[in-house]
Amino acid sequence: MRTYDLSPLFRSTVGFDRVTRLLESALNGEDGGNSAYPPYNIEKLGDDQYRITMAVAGFALDDLEITAHPNLLIVQGKAKETDNGAVFLHRGIAGRAFERRFQLADHIRVSNATLENGLLHVELVREVPETMKPRTIQISGNTAPASLSHAA
Repeated sequence: MRTYDLSPLFRSTVGFDRVTRLLESALNGEDGGNSAYPPYNIEKLGDDQYRITMAVAGFALDDLEITAHPNLLIVQGKAKETDNGAVFLHRGIAGRAFERRFQLADHIRVSNATLENGLLHVELVREVPETMKPRTIQISGNTAPASLSHAA
């Protein structure tokens, strides 16, 4: 696997530290754990609405925790061990603990989370503050015609 040196980006950019860290971690394959478990989908529902759906079969509401930080969403699952004396011939339903991290763009917030039929749905919405939205700037100038004075 190739490694890339991003240090030239650090020398020539100001205020883009977060972006360069994201690039660096993506290129180094840092995903914060097992990248295949649990499986998930990311959907775009509208211009400013998204949904993350995670397959969390076997996890109850009390076993899941969602934490929203600025630009970061962390979903954790801690399954409780139930020792009911069952002898498994095959155990294909994973019930191990997990932590999944999602990097969020600016102004994305979690609006809702639901668990139904083994799927955890996390609704996200982009809310750009009014001060950050584009606005039209009025252009002013001298609109009166210049008066010509003739010296006689």
